[in-house]
Amino acid sequence: MKYSKYYKFILGLAIAFASTSCNEDSFLDIEPKGKLSSDTYLETEGEVKTVVVGIYNSMQNNFSSGAWASVYFIKNLPADDCLAGSSEGDQTGYQNIDDFAIQTTNAKLESIWTNFYKAISSANTVINLVEPDTDGKKELIAEAKALRAYNYLEMLTLFGGVPLMTINPADPSEYHLPRSTVADVYTQIEKDLSEAISDLPLKSEYSAADKYRFSKGTAQAYLGKALLYQKKYGDAATQLGNVISSLEFDLEPNFADVWTKETEFGQESLFEISYTSQESYDWGTFPWGGGNENNIEAQLQGPRGNLFNLSGSSLNIVNGWGFNLPSAKIGQAFIDAGDTERGNATVMSAADFEATGGVIEDPNGHDYEGFMRLKYATKASETSESGVPELNYTINWRLMRYADVLLMAAEAYHFSNNDPKALIELNKVRDRASLADIEVSDDIFQAIVTERQLELAFEGSRYWDLVRWDLAVQEMGSIGFTANKHELFPIPQNEIIANNSIEETDQNPGY
Repeated sequence: MKYSKYYKFILGLAIAFASTSCNEDSFLDIEPKGKLSSDTYLETEGEVKTVVVGIYNSMQNNFSSGAWASVYFIKNLPADDCLAGSSEGDQTGYQNIDDFAIQTTNAKLESIWTNFYKAISSANTVINLVEPDTDGKKELIAEAKALRAYNYLEMLTLFGGVPLMTINPADPSEYHLPRSTVADVYTQIEKDLSEAISDLPLKSEYSAADKYRFSKGTAQAYLGKALLYQKKYGDAATQLGNVISSLEFDLEPNFADVWTKETEFGQESLFEISYTSQESYDWGTFPWGGGNENNIEAQLQGPRGNLFNLSGSSLNIVNGWGFNLPSAKIGQAFIDAGDTERGNATVMSAADFEATGGVIEDPNGHDYEGFMRLKYATKASETSESGVPELNYTINWRLMRYADVLLMAAEAYHFSNNDPKALIELNKVRDRASLADIEVSDDIFQAIVTERQLELAFEGSRYWDLVRWDLAVQEMGSIGFTANKHELFPIPQNEIIANNSIEETDQNPGY
């Protein structure tokens, strides 16, 4: 589902109950109310759903906002497959993350931190204030728990231990919470997801309009991911195996089709952040301060015209603003693996671009290393026919795909001493790419590392995979990664200033 104007209207009503305007004294940067009365609101399933939709809306804004602070891009930026692009001085917050010049005052990190807690606050409203007196309400509470767990898992990956808020503050004295330990946050994530799984519907049980919502399989996949990241391999294998055995999901036959409008919420998709173009923005109506319904990050990351001249090209791609360029390393990785199917759908070399009739205008341009990105390419068919095309892209970010589930399962099985099962799941992904099967005699862990690099390029996994595998120095030391610092982003400085329970000494190492 693309969030409709109707839902944006009722979301405003829900937020009026759940929060007020910004409060600089709060680590949330919002002031959630814990006194919402069921006598006045949240009595019906419809009313509860408005607040649940509000959680998705906050997450939507956190992945593409008018202020250009995108979790999707931030998770990609420091990796060895992604370069910031554009010009050196454009969007310095993004450029600094890419260059490992990350400061505690980085505005991009400050923005996503705040938005994570906005989503968590809305989830808390449902979890704590809704009576589970109908099956529908039980499902909505389960959905809110799963979404809260998702947001905390993202924060944990990016920042380490964070303030753990499971009840919205009812008094200003309750705003200031210390950083919880990583273990405590994981415990809450596991609890929320485990409880949610029993009450969430299967994906196949949702209507077409509700396919954007967390399903039982989505929650199982994220629980498996949380367990995998903690090296609880046997438990992770069980959860990921449940997703596979459910037969609710499958790989798209053609890798290149995964990114098309036609396969949104399709058989390979477990979770997407979705966008719409109903407002048909023009330069005067676009909400540059945030709250846009379209995916402005798609335009931001489209190929820049002063680098890639598309006017004579046969490619079905239009120009954007030039961020998110591929590294030479990822381009070469596809070549070295003989992976033409995924390579041709992910990146394009300068020679191949010129063969389409395109022209490389500035081969020495900032961050250009000889390749153009095709995954999530800007296509005229994926923006509005009315309004300004640049401001109305509807591209969905795929946040969890079945291919990722299979590769995580392969890793969990491998480290549970069950390589036969690991190879079954690993080779499903390779078979789709028309690559030879990995055998028991091969280096299976290295095969998983390479497979995730190629399959999930530009999807926000590569950097965090290398960190958790202790391969970050080996693979990214030459581009600026420093051990005992860059495993995490810094806690935003404005959080430390505003939160009386967090001191400078609580900052992540190296910042």
